[in-house]
Amino acid sequence: MVTKIAQRKVDIAVGKSNGVGVMKLERLFDSTNMPQHLRLFSRATLEPGASVGFHVHHAETEVFYILSGHGEYCDDCEIVNVEAGDLTFTPDGHGHSLKNIGDDVLEFIAMIIKD
Repeated sequence: MVTKIAQRKVDIAVGKSNGVGVMKLERLFDSTNMPQHLRLFSRATLEPGASVGFHVHHAETEVFYILSGHGEYCDDCEIVNVEAGDLTFTPDGHGHSLKNIGDDVLEFIAMIIKD
């Protein structure tokens, strides 16, 4: 199966999970072709200063793979700076947030796996 970029839906979220600013989510799978154990598989971007607010995952795990930019990742309230090539992992029952602290767009792959 191949998904073409022109066929993909892009969602715009403002203040995602009580964060600030704009996040764009390019849905790499849609509801018709999403594998059953995935809830989300998207290419995400955060504008400079934008963030995904702190939230806890229940019965799922979320992974971010940073493609470009610089971010401040909160891993259960431990702050870690992230950049291209870094991978974050938030298992069931744990929380996280991500803020773009750079001058350019922070781009990452976001994947939520149902436990």
